[in-house]
Amino acid sequence: MNILVTGGAGFIGSHTLIELYKAGHSAVVVDNLCNSSQESLRRVAAIVGIEHIPFCQVDIRDRDGLSHVFDAHHFDACIHFAGLKAVGESVEKPWEYYDNNISGTLVLLDVMRQHGCKNIIFSSSATAYGNPQQIPITEQCPKGQCSNPYGWTKSMLEQVMSDMQKADPDWNVVLLRYFNPIGAHPSGLIGEDPNGIPNNLMPYITQVAVGKRPQLGVFGNDYDTPDGTGVRDYIHVVDLARGHVAALKKIGQGSGLSVYNLGTGHGYSVLEVVHAFERVNGVSVPYVIKPRRAGDIATCYSDPSKALDELGWRAQYGIEDMCRDSWNWQRNNPDGYR
Repeated sequence: MNILVTGGAGFIGSHTLIELYKAGHSAVVVDNLCNSSQESLRRVAAIVGIEHIPFCQVDIRDRDGLSHVFDAHHFDACIHFAGLKAVGESVEKPWEYYDNNISGTLVLLDVMRQHGCKNIIFSSSATAYGNPQQIPITEQCPKGQCSNPYGWTKSMLEQVMSDMQKADPDWNVVLLRYFNPIGAHPSGLIGEDPNGIPNNLMPYITQVAVGKRPQLGVFGNDYDTPDGTGVRDYIHVVDLARGHVAALKKIGQGSGLSVYNLGTGHGYSVLEVVHAFERVNGVSVPYVIKPRRAGDIATCYSDPSKALDELGWRAQYGIEDMCRDSWNWQRNNPDGYR
């Protein structure tokens, strides 16, 4: 298949490109580079052994720009990563998140249907469950009241795509609810490279370890968890990327509407991740406890058995692999792609 990958220069998108090419697919990347670098695509091309990854610098809110991309290429499906993704920032900048994530996706879906491309894999999130009614979380768990605007954009867009598929069964929609992607490609050539102060745990840990930041801020140690810090289901980004390739096979079978959790099924607290990172890599990560962060919940981890049963996919990497590969990326690229 030839795949449109929106946000393909970003963390998850770049890793997914590698798995797409390894599986025999081709891809065209659309990205506005607001929180990514074209250098990641040059490195992906080197890893997979091709001259370059086709790339168009287009914002998904740009209808004319997207239409030109579709006019120039035939796409069998779209993997849609493009979007703003920081929970804390979304609380501070709700309009920007709704504008970028929802308006942009509405434009993308309209351009897709006008060009006869009705297969999409959507980068959703476990935040759509809100404060989950059950742990571990299955796909049968009701979607809840999201605790932040980022989560609401994912939940709302799931509803938009579900409604479109119900109205037009020619659409095949796979909603992938990610848990917490960390790690990096084992080559150390690509990894997570956030602009400014990291909003996610692992890049903050690695920046402290490499000496770019003095200490890690741990937001809250009074949650109802074994050590008081938030518990999450961390998944290696390479495992996550392979989940998208598995979902493409489902699309090729005419999947209609499908929803899958992509996680390991195991929860680790913030401090467990910190200590695993220190142990595996032999480095120190000083930290300080700070007040809880707006929009966070205590515990969130998955039951990923549906993805195994229907897609034949399961996570292969453990927390030590995630910590090792994250550090391998950071120490070899202390300033990211710059």
